[in-house]
Amino acid sequence: MYLSATRSAQAGRTTPPGGAAKVSGTVVALGVVSLLTDMSAEMVTAILPMYLMYGLGLGYLQLGMLDGLYTGASALLRLGGGYAADRLGRPKLVAGAGYGLSAMTKLGFPLAGASMAGIGVMVGVDRLGKGLRTAPRDAMIAGATPPEALGRAFGVHRTLDTAGALLGPLLAFGLLSTVAEGYDVVFVGSFCIALVGVLALVFFVREPVPADRSRRTALREAFAAVTAPAVRRIWSLTGVLGLATVGDMFLYLAVQQRLGLPPAALPLLPLASALTFMLAATPVGRLADRVGRMRVFLTGHVLLVGGYLLLAGGARGWGFAVAVLLLHGLFYAAADGVLMAHAGSLLPERIRSTGMAVVQTTQALARAAGAIAFGVLAQTVSLGTAFAVAAVALSIAVTAGMWTESRGGAA
Repeated sequence: MYLSATRSAQAGRTTPPGGAAKVSGTVVALGVVSLLTDMSAEMVTAILPMYLMYGLGLGYLQLGMLDGLYTGASALLRLGGGYAADRLGRPKLVAGAGYGLSAMTKLGFPLAGASMAGIGVMVGVDRLGKGLRTAPRDAMIAGATPPEALGRAFGVHRTLDTAGALLGPLLAFGLLSTVAEGYDVVFVGSFCIALVGVLALVFFVREPVPADRSRRTALREAFAAVTAPAVRRIWSLTGVLGLATVGDMFLYLAVQQRLGLPPAALPLLPLASALTFMLAATPVGRLADRVGRMRVFLTGHVLLVGGYLLLAGGARGWGFAVAVLLLHGLFYAAADGVLMAHAGSLLPERIRSTGMAVVQTTQALARAAGAIAFGVLAQTVSLGTAFAVAAVALSIAVTAGMWTESRGGAA
């Protein structure tokens, strides 16, 4: 009822060679907003592992719990944000509230000081803001793009978004290098950049006009759409894969320890992953439009298994580090925007935000649980052994996903 034959046919291989449509101004404007917001967020994210592990002396278990909070705190509010955007027909308004909430938390980190509880609250509220904005933002991208060009559009958006992820750690590192113990300077600078992002959303992104303003999306209608077989396969698969995915903090920490780098170099390691993601997002998105989005999504997880195996082994040196970070960046290029492009091609406009929120929530909750479980495992055995277990678990999950997709008929 909710999935038209046309959309089902477009879910996988859709764009003929040379037939890509131009990316709309809405997508570019949202990309600039995400660039500024992610730059702000990554300034804080880049210094947290260093501060927690080497400043407060926390262990792997506490780091895993915080990583789980960082990943999962936004999960449930994504559902509320997605449904509110559909119910009100105002995705820009709901997304703007989320961007504003995240911006305000940047001023709360200096007030939290060295309090683990205070830092946890700020991380949680920041993630709540992300949860509120993500599905409406992605729905606006999908609504402004022809179905056959969704992979490319999300690739362009993720390229701009990741440019912010690349610039944020650089700016944080520069500030800390210039100002001794300048954590407060980083937090205030992060707030100012996030505020500019909110203003860019207000003035440069148009609120989409609903196809039918007289109807409001009923909860029963949304539930029926997101439990349709094709959509249910997506969020079920992302949940299974998310459980076997290791949090980024652990991956960067493992590389830093294997190279014997000083703690101050830790904020620079995400730059290699971010640069790879930024360069690969658009071409990988266009590839996914041609050969099948779920196929590319699963291939990205195969690359991640390779990174985990390198971390599980005894390899050292810069060649090892470059390989791990390159595989990590390619994983994100193949998994992030491509997943939303696939979901967007299956979901009707009136419940698109809700459906995307369900997929994102399932993935976030699963990754949060996986981060906590990995922290417990690493605390019990060793970081290398924990990555070996994660590689096996993710391999099994990818194999199951390929089997499920082949039976479901989705590319």
